[in-house]
Amino acid sequence: MLKVRGLRKIYGNYHALDGLDMDIEDGALYGFVGPNGAGKTTTIKIISGLLLPDQGSVEIDGVDALAHPVGLKEKIGYVPDYFGVYDNLKVSEYMDFFAACYGMEGLKARRRSQMLLDQVGLGDKEDFFVDGLSRGMKQRLCLARALLHDPVLLVMDEPSAGLDPRTRLEFRETLRELNAQGMTILLSSHLLTDLAELCTDVGIVDAGKMLLAGSMEEITEKIHVSKPIIISIYKNMPAAMALLKEHPLVRSISVKNQEIMVQFVGSERQESGLLTELIQVGVQIRGFVREPGNLEAVFMQLTNHEEERVMLSYEHDQESGL
Repeated sequence: MLKVRGLRKIYGNYHALDGLDMDIEDGALYGFVGPNGAGKTTTIKIISGLLLPDQGSVEIDGVDALAHPVGLKEKIGYVPDYFGVYDNLKVSEYMDFFAACYGMEGLKARRRSQMLLDQVGLGDKEDFFVDGLSRGMKQRLCLARALLHDPVLLVMDEPSAGLDPRTRLEFRETLRELNAQGMTILLSSHLLTDLAELCTDVGIVDAGKMLLAGSMEEITEKIHVSKPIIISIYKNMPAAMALLKEHPLVRSISVKNQEIMVQFVGSERQESGLLTELIQVGVQIRGFVREPGNLEAVFMQLTNHEEERVMLSYEHDQESGL
């Protein structure tokens, strides 16, 4: 569906994008995350045809988007992170205006608009003035407008920003329904919990480069492997330490009282094998568990190395060094 290669964008001495690559499969709901200034909005504007890159390529549905900008706009529905100003327009007039921009008029336009307003939960708001709608309703209206021309790719930049929890949940369900109907969606957001529950794929960007990308299953496995194992020892700490120091999949060890924190880079099967090895050398174990991991944890680890600081604070408390 979407193939981005080597995107670069420079503003003076600032590299907003530094060779960014991205792949989104047909039918995916792709979460695009990164800290402020990472390059998310610049990437989205280039994909949506609002900004030209200094270097790189964008291919949408097999078409070179940069070489055919008119064709690009027919394939993309874009929901920005702001709504804009539309004074003295009713919801129906707003939809009629944008339908006309896409060459749709008359009964066809009215039917399409009504169907989309019903789909986003605004079917009874046709005669309301746009500037009198709540922020959540405006976001729904913006989504309906973006779908008027039946795009193959929906691109959304922080669509849930500023929404209350209930409205955010309802908006998320609307996106899930659209995706279930076959819509490919690129969703930029800082709400990592929402993305983890909603998306089929995730890309984490920082300093204009893609740091980590893949399906949620792949990302979840990487999150699992990146989290330390806490081993609570009942008896035979020396045997446990001797085994762990020589184990090829153990990257770091720290000790606090009768607990050992191990940075273990193996799979779940190899993790099970580590427990078996400890028992076989006579170690009596009270607890053996991975610290809980989530998308937010791996995001912090990749972009700010927050998890490394957590590990160091643990090591500073240890009573016995290695």
